[in-house]
Amino acid sequence: MITIFLPKRKIYCAVFLFSALLLISGILIITLGKQEKVALATVYQGSDKEKKISLTFNVVWGEEFIPPIIECLKEYNVTATFFLGGQWADDFPQLAGQIAAGNEVGNHGYAHLHQERLSKEDNITEIKKAETSIFKATGIKTNLFAPPYGEQGEIIKKSAVEAGYTTIFWSIDTIDWQRPDPSVIVSRVLDKAQNGAIVLMHPTAPTVQALPQIIKELKRQGYDLVKVSVLLQGLKEEGGSETGSQNSEYRIREKE
Repeated sequence: MITIFLPKRKIYCAVFLFSALLLISGILIITLGKQEKVALATVYQGSDKEKKISLTFNVVWGEEFIPPIIECLKEYNVTATFFLGGQWADDFPQLAGQIAAGNEVGNHGYAHLHQERLSKEDNITEIKKAETSIFKATGIKTNLFAPPYGEQGEIIKKSAVEAGYTTIFWSIDTIDWQRPDPSVIVSRVLDKAQNGAIVLMHPTAPTVQALPQIIKELKRQGYDLVKVSVLLQGLKEEGGSETGSQNSEYRIREKE
């Protein structure tokens, strides 16, 4: 048997290099894992294999239009997803409860701030504060988050993940906060309708006028109008990513 003796310095160098490689590998695995977690918790649309569409409403104003929207959804037997501002839920708990009685409720932050400008800690505080207010008004613990102004910065997505939320964006933006003619809102939805679409709306007068036609035409085309959580379930059953195709048109809306 041949015995090989290596200088202690070489042994120490080899051990150091091996340890460094292990450390770097671990950091990369953790980082990639976190990046994947963020991606899997960010959704722009559902599965393109199912003829389903979600109607969503971001609510921090326009409370006078909530009752007719609810009535329209009831009339056509449609369930939508409403993302409520926490401060709005504090101010209008009865309306928040009426929304939750027949629809899905999500989180739209507390004070409708530009959350890209906040630290991660302040982002989480905004989300959790809204969660508390919405729960107080509706009895529902939210787990879907629509960022104010449609801001899509990584700090927002990562904060939502840490707060236990899936971040929801859209594939069809009605831009109804600009109060266009109802026919414009209808066209913006129908022209881009496709399997898995998430439609972004707000409580406005033209939205109330456009909603019946949107629902009737989508149903005529064979679409099932479902909650966002139903779209997510379809994605999970496929075993694929929960990240849909981003439609960056009209991405940031200063007056939402």
